[in-house]
Amino acid sequence: MGHFLPNLQVLSLGGNELSGTIPNSIVNASQLFILDLSHNSFSSSIPTTIGNLRLIQKLSLASNKLTFQSPKLMSIFSSLSSCKYLILLTLSKNYLNTLRLSGNELYGHIPACIDNMTSLRNLDLGFNQLTSSIPLSLWRLTDLLLVDLSSNSLNGPLSLYIGNMNVLRILDLSKNQITGCIPVTIGGLKNIANLSLAFNRLDGSIPTSVGELVSLELLDLSYNNLYVEIPKSLEKLSFLKHLNLSINKLQGEIPSRGYGVNGTWSRNAKFSHDTNSMPLATWRRISHQELIRAIEGFNANNLLGEGSFGFVYKGTLLEGTTVAIKVLNLQVKGAFKSFHIECEVLRNIHLRNLVKIITACCNMDFKALVLEYMPNGNLNMWLYSENRCLNMQLQRLNILIDMATAVEYLHLGYAMPIVHCDLKPTNVLLDEDMVGNIANFDIAKLLEYGFEGLVSTRGDPTNDMFTGEMSLKSLVQESLSLVQESLSLSVLEVVDANLLSNENDYAAMEECLLSTMGLALHCCTDFPEQRIGIENVVATFNKIRLRFLKDISGR
Repeated sequence: MGHFLPNLQVLSLGGNELSGTIPNSIVNASQLFILDLSHNSFSSSIPTTIGNLRLIQKLSLASNKLTFQSPKLMSIFSSLSSCKYLILLTLSKNYLNTLRLSGNELYGHIPACIDNMTSLRNLDLGFNQLTSSIPLSLWRLTDLLLVDLSSNSLNGPLSLYIGNMNVLRILDLSKNQITGCIPVTIGGLKNIANLSLAFNRLDGSIPTSVGELVSLELLDLSYNNLYVEIPKSLEKLSFLKHLNLSINKLQGEIPSRGYGVNGTWSRNAKFSHDTNSMPLATWRRISHQELIRAIEGFNANNLLGEGSFGFVYKGTLLEGTTVAIKVLNLQVKGAFKSFHIECEVLRNIHLRNLVKIITACCNMDFKALVLEYMPNGNLNMWLYSENRCLNMQLQRLNILIDMATAVEYLHLGYAMPIVHCDLKPTNVLLDEDMVGNIANFDIAKLLEYGFEGLVSTRGDPTNDMFTGEMSLKSLVQESLSLVQESLSLSVLEVVDANLLSNENDYAAMEECLLSTMGLALHCCTDFPEQRIGIENVVATFNKIRLRFLKDISGR
């Protein structure tokens, strides 16, 4: 229809009995600034090209039979982002089943009219900048299966009506500023499997009605101000696999019965069944003032480095422990999100080759992570500094294996895949034994949150380890196929000549280099699905190392 009405500015067809689909051609009426199709019987979905109506100011599609399914819904909202004059969008009373708007910069409050979305089953508004309290009307959507409002700035108490959500499976309200007590009516969540209220300002006791959540598999109440004793009713939770009550003021004994055999009491030695968990002493609360003392008031002599979201200082805690303290610059866009992502990743990982988090300080105007200190700095210093040198090929190979092992754990060994997204020599730290540890997870992606984007575990690897300069990456990108065809001839032209200076081990080192570079090229083939899996990378590296050790010992 837009073909015949190119100059139409207002189209109001609301309150009729129109049916069928909204025609794609409507976007050709490019001068429209008001479009009202509400209170009809339009079905199917909105044209994904709706964003071509660049001048649209008011778009009303309420009270129809429109359906909205992710990921098409995200395409629609992405298209609407081109409509810079849009001030009103109404979609209420349609057949909206799933609404996922996580990871945007939405601000303001959740509208009270949300209860008009009666067909909604999945609501994900996490990782935004939403404020105010959760509207009471949300708890009237009793058919919801998933509610994720995590990583916002929502405040106020939890409503007693939360217990009405008796079919809800996942509720994540973590990383907000919710206050007050956990309502006793929470026991009404009879089908809840995952419940997280972590990183809020909840106080009071854990209600005994939590023991009525018989389907519960994950319960995270960490980083609050809960006190009194841990209720005995938790013994009834026979399906519980993960319980995190750390960083509270709780007392008493842990449940002696119930609690699934595969479960873990996270991040507290008193509660832990995980031998890799850190001792309770290292997870004590730490104040802003103590951290400032530890780094001597931001003394420049203690500065270890600067990142995108803040500064890292060397500090000494009151008990004498030397640590690295990452202080976030909260004026930088994305700093809040990076802090929460890094906490989420580091607090649950247990591997030697990943930098450990010791504790955190999280106030409204100050956020810092206290991390394990690495005395030998970062890999970049050893690769490109005139004062330091990784002069042994075996040492470089060992660090590569450390890095590959860590990536394998992140991609395959964690509850959900984690993509680091910024793996480079400056983010590989070396301990006193020159063991490589991957650090800096502030832009990492947990694939559960990043599924709408192009995040993958099959990215290009770093490739600076055996070159004397930082140019191999561009060489590979420009002439990858040529290098693959003539690997044995070209590899010696790009590697650091110092690695082949020992004539006695020349043949062994050359073979090791050829094998390593060949593996690197398998990791960067044009099509991600053709790249070698990280588990095979680790196995191949270990074979290369064994062959190298055999060759140099047999000379």
